[in-house]
Amino acid sequence: MPHAADAHCMSNTNTPPPDPPHPDDIELMLLAKNDDRNAFSELVRRHQKTLLNHFIRRGVQYSDAEDLVQQTYLRLYRYRKRYQPLAKVTTFLFMMARQVWIDELRKRKRATDLTEALAKEVEPPPAMSHSAQHDTIDVAGAVADLPETMQQVIELGIYQGLPYAEIAAILGIPQGTVKSRMFNAIRMLREKFDRQG
Repeated sequence: MPHAADAHCMSNTNTPPPDPPHPDDIELMLLAKNDDRNAFSELVRRHQKTLLNHFIRRGVQYSDAEDLVQQTYLRLYRYRKRYQPLAKVTTFLFMMARQVWIDELRKRKRATDLTEALAKEVEPPPAMSHSAQHDTIDVAGAVADLPETMQQVIELGIYQGLPYAEIAAILGIPQGTVKSRMFNAIRMLREKFDRQG
């Protein structure tokens, strides 16, 4: 009769080794933050179906929904360096998806407005003079001249419409710092525009 210890050893030799644990979303995002494309690809595979269903539930056609999913992941990749593991990756991802959808609605509305205007053959407003065109304020250029830390809060807070709490989570800074940067950015822009008359 085999010894109990021998039997234990024999049973262990027939058991396959356990699979290595799969990295969770936060681990994958942190790897992607450090330019690990395989980790980012795994995040895409893991959540693309859920994102697709998210857009389809909003009444988007399948092909358009696929395009919106791709836009969401492009935006996520662009912002990966700013990710802080303070919230779930899916929270960060769906925040991006929400903004992509809002941007898409705005784009559709602009297209609809233009189509309606052309259909009514609305007379265009009088063309600006050459000097007036040069006097127009270059908002994008003014924002680009701000320090990067201020550009970030303008991008997330004004262009993407995110609340201060979400901006703080994305940038990994206190909410008070977000408010301070936003205040200073707007003050600097206002001063610049005032100088331009």
